Amino acid sequence: MVSSVSPRPNTEGPEVIRVEGVSKSFVIRKDNSLKERVVTFGRRGRVHQESFSALKDVSFSIRAGSSLGLLGSNGSGKSTLLKVIGGIIDPSSGTVQRRGRLAALLELGAGFHPDLSGRENVYLNAAILGLSKDETAAEFDSILAFSEIGDFIDTQVKFYSSGMYVRLAFAVAVHTNPDVLLVDEVLAVGDEAFQRKCMDKIRQFQREGRTIVLVSHSAEQVMEVCDRGLVLNHGEVAFIGSAADATRVHREILEGKRRSNAEAEAEAAAAAGAPASVPQIAGITVRNAAGEIVDGVQPGEQLTIEVAVDLPQGLDQWHSSLSIDTPNGQQVFGTSTRRHETSHGPTSAGVVTVNYTFPRLPFAGGKYFVNAEVLAADGSPFDIQWQGATFLVPASPTQTGYVLADPVISVG
Repeated sequence: MVSSVSPRPNTEGPEVIRVEGVSKSFVIRKDNSLKERVVTFGRRGRVHQESFSALKDVSFSIRAGSSLGLLGSNGSGKSTLLKVIGGIIDPSSGTVQRRGRLAALLELGAGFHPDLSGRENVYLNAAILGLSKDETAAEFDSILAFSEIGDFIDTQVKFYSSGMYVRLAFAVAVHTNPDVLLVDEVLAVGDEAFQRKCMDKIRQFQREGRTIVLVSHSAEQVMEVCDRGLVLNHGEVAFIGSAADATRVHREILEGKRRSNAEAEAEAAAAAGAPASVPQIAGITVRNAAGEIVDGVQPGEQLTIEVAVDLPQGLDQWHSSLSIDTPNGQQVFGTSTRRHETSHGPTSAGVVTVNYTFPRLPFAGGKYFVNAEVLAADGSPFDIQWQGATFLVPASPTQTGYVLADPVISVG
């Protein structure tokens, strides 16, 4: 078995996609019913319309052979940007330049006609993606085998499940021999085995030097597949860089929104006479056995993760949790007071420290990210800090992977 290695960014290939100053606005009508439209027909002005800016002055480029993950919360503009890149919709302003054959796997069933059979839709969808009838016929058996549709290939697709839709659409897209593959969140619809199959196919494309643009809500998926990440926030580019840093920024934005909501709720509670603020994580520190702050520790040595929590008021009972991730976003350890059927408290107001001590750190070589959370007595969240600290464990020449082990090898 080969150890997992994060993809490396391609900084030498030619640009295959260039997005310059792209903005996209949609007009939203307020008079949705027929009666409202009849009443407002002929009225001057746009009082019954409003403009929504989905993308705002977005600029970036993608080089051949690289894999870019698009991250952002719901409504941030990810899918709109992917459609603009794919030429599905035109930008309101700005330009998009593309090179090579492009295949897009966007909305569920996009390019499929519900009244046609799966077989007929294969030819239709392949034609939309640029294949001739003869080219599609040559690939048909392989498409059918990959999709695992079986005898349902001659059934009208309007009777397909969402998973069958995705399997057939993905199978067609990857068999058009694309230079650039655009993939939206639809992969989340398929079952776990097919998701793994799709990821394996994407990995194959990467080895062949093809370009991948992936929209996903899963930080772990972006970390696994992509070498770069772009974070959108309210239609604007909040960050573009390494996949690991993009994941961190994305989590910070989500946490910022959650914290803003929590503060708004706290203000509303204060107006009703409830406490004005909630506990916050003041910082996360990594210490060695001597109590020194460190950014690395040897395999098997003692390590203590110190979580400082600012309590604005005393609490009779509260909880904390800790998790540790790899650079790929894979959690290698997680625990909490609730899992141990215990809790913190009673605790007075002020800054208190929660210590998680590992007498013998069970991790092998690699970089690790520490996340912490504080929660109320009922388990509702107060505050969370993603990647609040990191530490490095030197690699061992005797093993790969993340679990520290010392097996005895023998022949019996």
